[in-house]
Amino acid sequence: MAKKEVKEIFKMMAPGGTATPAPPLGPVLGAKGVNPGQFIQQFNAKTAALKGKVVGVVVTVFTDKSFTFEIKASPASVLIKEKAKVEKGSGEPNKKKVGKIKKADLEAIAKEKMADLNAGSMEAAIRIIEGQARSMGVVVEG
Repeated sequence: MAKKEVKEIFKMMAPGGTATPAPPLGPVLGAKGVNPGQFIQQFNAKTAALKGKVVGVVVTVFTDKSFTFEIKASPASVLIKEKAKVEKGSGEPNKKKVGKIKKADLEAIAKEKMADLNAGSMEAAIRIIEGQARSMGVVVEG
């Protein structure tokens, strides 16, 4: 079999297990040369356990219009909002605080995101997630 030539690589966010070919995903996929229906079917099958949770996806499109995709962890902000039980981050994080999160929760998020973070150790990963929480107006306890 001949080696496939990569045409394009792009990233996007999609809800795990519940994605549809309707906007915003369908038009993006179609414009990049990917069959939206085929992609959505494969994506939903792989992410069925993550029902409704937003995940990152890196899609590689080849010149013969075939594709592969890699599923990444959810964005840190989504995980922080989930753990702190808040709807959204603060517009003024230095003045208005929207929630609280424990150090143990930060550690759990850091473990989940470790592969995607640019951190040399678990302590560095926890500090990255802690900074993200502070910038969202979430107070870190403990």
